[in-house]
Amino acid sequence: MLTNTLQIPTADGQADAFAAFPGHGGRHPGVLMYADGFGIRPVLREMARELAGHGYYVLVPNLFYRHGPAPVVELPGHIAEEARPAIFDQLMPLIEAHTAERVLSDADAYLRFLTRRPEVSAGPVAVTGYCIGGLLAMRTAAAHPGQVAAVAAFHSPAGVDGPGLFSGLTAQVHLGHAEGDMTPQALGELNHALDSAGVSYTSEIYPGTIHGFTMSDTDAFSAFGLKRHWDRLLPLLDRTLGDS
Repeated sequence: MLTNTLQIPTADGQADAFAAFPGHGGRHPGVLMYADGFGIRPVLREMARELAGHGYYVLVPNLFYRHGPAPVVELPGHIAEEARPAIFDQLMPLIEAHTAERVLSDADAYLRFLTRRPEVSAGPVAVTGYCIGGLLAMRTAAAHPGQVAAVAAFHSPAGVDGPGLFSGLTAQVHLGHAEGDMTPQALGELNHALDSAGVSYTSEIYPGTIHGFTMSDTDAFSAFGLKRHWDRLLPLLDRTLGDS
């Protein structure tokens, strides 16, 4: 497995990023991975390496590069529940400054950079994201129909943009919701909106999970939830990118 740090040219400067990809040479399908609000840190690098080990080139950009290189906010090695309020006091201004216009401008730059990497094969790519990164993944997929073949979002407010976002999706979609974030009634309403938009999708609540369940450096972590995440994500990528 190979990893490196990169600088992605954007309309507003240079976004630092982490990449992981197989070390045996050749070209590999590309995956753009959006971090959660805590950003690039060891657990995200570990997840990118895990995914790359299945044959993908994985690019993880620093969402908040306008405010400095990652980590933009100093984080403890383990993000305990009681530490979250103070951390989010620092993060919320960055999240609020990351407007829809900036999201789409950055997405253009990230996908352009990803698809031009010599290690990335021609053809469509996938986008995945966690927490707020899941929403960014959905917006990226909707803005790039035909280029993004698959999108997955985990413990994310991915449905917050509603039918207006879904109508632009041509990618195959998986949404993995935390039980603590989504009621069965809300899930039914979300899935009805996806059906009405003609989206090819799976969308489910992961039992016994709370918001942030994929992140092993937080109190929200669920080993079951992380495994189900891989059990859903890897077949989705294989179906949509396997021949890339």
